[in-house]
Amino acid sequence: MALENLFSLEFTKDELEKLDQGIALIEEVLLGKTTNLTPEQRQQYGSIAEQNKLFVNMAKNYMEQYIMFVPVFLDKAEFDRDFAARQQLESRFQRINSIAEQLSDTKILLDFDNYHNAITFYRNVKYLAGENMPGTTVIYEDMKQFFIAGAPITPPNTDVDKTE
Repeated sequence: MALENLFSLEFTKDELEKLDQGIALIEEVLLGKTTNLTPEQRQQYGSIAEQNKLFVNMAKNYMEQYIMFVPVFLDKAEFDRDFAARQQLESRFQRINSIAEQLSDTKILLDFDNYHNAITFYRNVKYLAGENMPGTTVIYEDMKQFFIAGAPITPPNTDVDKTE
């Protein structure tokens, strides 16, 4: 039975170069302007929920209208810079997340296709080695290391037959 190919994709050398140039340009612009948090820091600082974004927006509006109520120890100029930078990053972040999701989803399908084709190849080599086809025993012995007690190590969320 022929395997169903879920996704097929090819890039030209020129397309890959353009992708790499675009990514390099993004990295260049962001160099020194962004930060990396540790997992602990991500947990410590969390993320602002939509309701809290509305709260921040409301506070900013009130600070603009009622400057006399802004505490002297609150650096309003820094707040405004942070607020503007966050707004500038938000739409770009959403666009990049959309691209990342598309790449991830495409990679999932390609990985699925590749894994199932590799299993098919392995099963064929195993059969051929059992039939003493010259040159297949070495391949089979090398590949069977990925199987534990007869069960292949499968990627998550696949319905691969777990028997060798």
